Amino acid sequence: MGDLSAIAADLAPSGTLRAAINLGNPVLAHGTPAEPGGVTVDLARETAARLGIPVEFTCFDAARKAFEALTSDAADLCFLAIEPARAAQVAFTAPYVVIEGVFVVPDNSPHRSPADVDHPGVRIGVKQGSAYDLYLTRTLAHATVVRGSDGVTVFEEEGLEVAAGIRQPMTAYTAAHPGTRLIDERFMQIRQAVGTTLTRRPSTVAFLTELVEELKANGFVGEALRRANQPDATVAPPG
Repeated sequence: MGDLSAIAADLAPSGTLRAAINLGNPVLAHGTPAEPGGVTVDLARETAARLGIPVEFTCFDAARKAFEALTSDAADLCFLAIEPARAAQVAFTAPYVVIEGVFVVPDNSPHRSPADVDHPGVRIGVKQGSAYDLYLTRTLAHATVVRGSDGVTVFEEEGLEVAAGIRQPMTAYTAAHPGTRLIDERFMQIRQAVGTTLTRRPSTVAFLTELVEELKANGFVGEALRRANQPDATVAPPG
């Protein structure tokens, strides 16, 4: 994997690997800013251990805030979904896990599939700056995206026709909110990857890429997901 001391100096010039953790995505992270856990925390710890340096976690409640931390040099490493709007500023590995974006609608909604949703007059609540916000913003032809602190929150507050989100918490939401249902078919596959800035050396990005492939292949990622009680999340195929 190259000269690890040179990679450590390039990736973490402060001597500590600063990892941005999104606690707003329960598939990837959980806990508190003081004691975070989950697959992204495990990946950050393993990366730092391989480089022989300490790790420091900065936690956020939204992906856009983790993205901003990385691009403003407040973090060295991030864990974000691969999206073109982000790839203009982030060097991504191949995905380590894939999760699904799904829609929630009222029980009496006529919408039965993702294709039904993209029509004039349909308003879709999303978490601002999320992967599904970026995806729907660039792919919808007729429906309107309404951004808020969370897709289901703005869905409720503004009486929207649809809410968008990640399958696991959206499934839990419908179970806790009679009168709503899940459109089971996914509208997107969200490819979660490790990222750093485009200013890093090619050898540093190669180190991260190779490490992610190793940790997918040897069961590290799958075991981290099981420990975090996320057995339904899928380890990404080899990059």
